Amino acid sequence: MGLKSGRRGPLDPAAIGMIFRREMIRLTRDPSRLAGSLGRPLLWFLVLGLGMGSAFSGFQGVPYIRYLLPGIVGMNLLFASFLSAISVIWDREFGFLKEMLVAPIPRSSIVLGKTIAGAAVACLQGCVVIAFAPLMKIPLSPERLLLILPAMFLVAFSMTALGLLIASRMTSFEGFGTLINFVIMPMFFLSGAVFPMDQVPPFLKGLGAINPMSYGVDLLRGVFEGTTLTAGWRSAAVLAAFSFVAVAAADWAFRKRS
Repeated sequence: MGLKSGRRGPLDPAAIGMIFRREMIRLTRDPSRLAGSLGRPLLWFLVLGLGMGSAFSGFQGVPYIRYLLPGIVGMNLLFASFLSAISVIWDREFGFLKEMLVAPIPRSSIVLGKTIAGAAVACLQGCVVIAFAPLMKIPLSPERLLLILPAMFLVAFSMTALGLLIASRMTSFEGFGTLINFVIMPMFFLSGAVFPMDQVPPFLKGLGAINPMSYGVDLLRGVFEGTTLTAGWRSAAVLAAFSFVAVAAADWAFRKRS
């Protein structure tokens, strides 16, 4: 599938759409990705929700397993976003990235197309987790879902942009896989997904404050529980700003490679 476009502006919608379509086709040809998105949260629910849930009465006025659900959604978005970013290394390995870089399209269109596609794939995997909500006795009205889905996309978009930035500097699947393990797990555990960050030592609280995933989990928890809008807008603003910086940095990294 080749990329041809005569547009040389800052963005090329046709190229973005083609890259998005290609990533969706890849997803349909690899159903194991969606199967994995079901197995991972189910395992965490069993280990944390049922195992540790018996040791905690709950946090922030809700049962622990209900507190955990937005965190597990965030975890699935985080993992799926970074795994989507590995497509950059795959494309480089098989020559498609070179074809995109020499095509007459803006580099920013490549980055944005990859980011939007990765975020969409991550959101699909996040929706798998939402299916657990009725089991947690968490009511999700259509109005609530209209807030949850954009929040999920914003979290996934920001994490995919970060993953693309990292992947653009890596040269092998092994190197990327090793590095993201050192990135994903601290981001997850220092995000407040499993326990409130106000109960940790000050230096960990400081790390949590600069962790973009902390704001993602706060945003998701707010829309799931219907809590204060002020905190939700603040978290959304931080994620939007982080997304802009990460996309710009990934765009710069792609330009350096070309």
